[in-house]
Amino acid sequence: MEIKKEILEEINNNYIQGIENKTVRCALVNNKIRNIMRNKEKEGKLLFNFSLNLDTLRVVDQKNSGNSFIYAGCNVLRESICKKYNLEDFELSQSFISFYDKLEKCNYIMECLVQLKDIDIDDRERYHLLTKGVQDGGQWDLFVNIINKYGIVPKTVMSDTYQSYNPSEVNHLLNRKLRQFNAKILSNKDNLQFLKSLYLDEIYRILASCYGLPPKQFDFEYTDKDKKYHIIKDITPLQFYLEYTDIDVNDYVCIINAPTKDKPLNKTYTVKYLGNVIEGNKVLYLNLSIDDLKKLVIKQLQAKEVVFLGCDIEKAMDEVDGVFDDMSFNYYDTFKTDFFMTKEEVLDNYESTINHTVVITGVNLDGDRTTKWKIENSFGDKVGNKGYFVASDTWFDKYAYQVVINKKYLSQEQLEELKLEPIELKPWDPLGTLA
Repeated sequence: MEIKKEILEEINNNYIQGIENKTVRCALVNNKIRNIMRNKEKEGKLLFNFSLNLDTLRVVDQKNSGNSFIYAGCNVLRESICKKYNLEDFELSQSFISFYDKLEKCNYIMECLVQLKDIDIDDRERYHLLTKGVQDGGQWDLFVNIINKYGIVPKTVMSDTYQSYNPSEVNHLLNRKLRQFNAKILSNKDNLQFLKSLYLDEIYRILASCYGLPPKQFDFEYTDKDKKYHIIKDITPLQFYLEYTDIDVNDYVCIINAPTKDKPLNKTYTVKYLGNVIEGNKVLYLNLSIDDLKKLVIKQLQAKEVVFLGCDIEKAMDEVDGVFDDMSFNYYDTFKTDFFMTKEEVLDNYESTINHTVVITGVNLDGDRTTKWKIENSFGDKVGNKGYFVASDTWFDKYAYQVVINKKYLSQEQLEELKLEPIELKPWDPLGTLA
């Protein structure tokens, strides 16, 4: 139905007759919508106190980079290193991991494009690969693949650069090369692996020029809390991961909560074309109810282990006060319309999905009931409570999608399910987004 003149006139009159609309309009034309929507009384009930509160390190700042999955993964690993070596503070090099993640993603995408070379030019899978391209974001299993192959290094060994903090131009250049590569293989299907090796050489040159050369060997030099100086010489990045942390990233699995009809609970899933290292592990999810997911998180926190969390922070984040709370923004009283959708509906209709990863470092329990969560973010210490946030339990129910849990906390039935072949989701499934 078209919008006829008389319909538009009626709508306009209805708006004018709403006495409160003028006040709302005056407020909104000069302010952010969220600043007007915030329910400060509700936020005042989310005090920064927790019955289970892990003592963790100062927050880091990812600045304009979008690879929060690397920051969250490194925040998990560095806690182990600090405890083992009695360090006051420590940070891993996110640039080192990001360098190899982008290199491997380029190789992965080129290999997929080679496999699709005989498919129609407008094939949706090729379109997905070329438009999605290389991104900053990722997921836990992509982080694991890089660690298993290349290891880790301290930030002092490979520091951040302007490009690693502001990678949008680098991504743009890499994706131009990938699309150029696709154009060449569509016009000439001979010697494709040789062509791919030439492109890898060019891609490496771009990354090395923007991020610096990743170290092959380094010295681990530090002063501990007791002011004692130490130096361990000639370590490789892989040695540093295998010998100098107490965490085996392969012991952990992604637990998701996706209550949609196409993803029955207590089943495992993977996503087509969601990967980086070709010979690495597939992305693997075990879909559980939100209650079962919370129980696993609490078990891990009780064992003094932080928890990697993939979530949607765009819907209800108050950076100033450091609050994630879906009830703190009152849209109905302002616009006289509700925006409510169930978790199933927001996933099925692409309204919400994982867009950021953080670390859970605490929870408040009222008996067996969770009431709020302590979140370590990676936006620096100028936001929230020195970079830490408090999340309401209703926010967690709605916008927490993925946690990473040590397999030792899973039930026998859950472990058995992990052994089965996962159901493959389409490349554009909401759970295939990167954070």
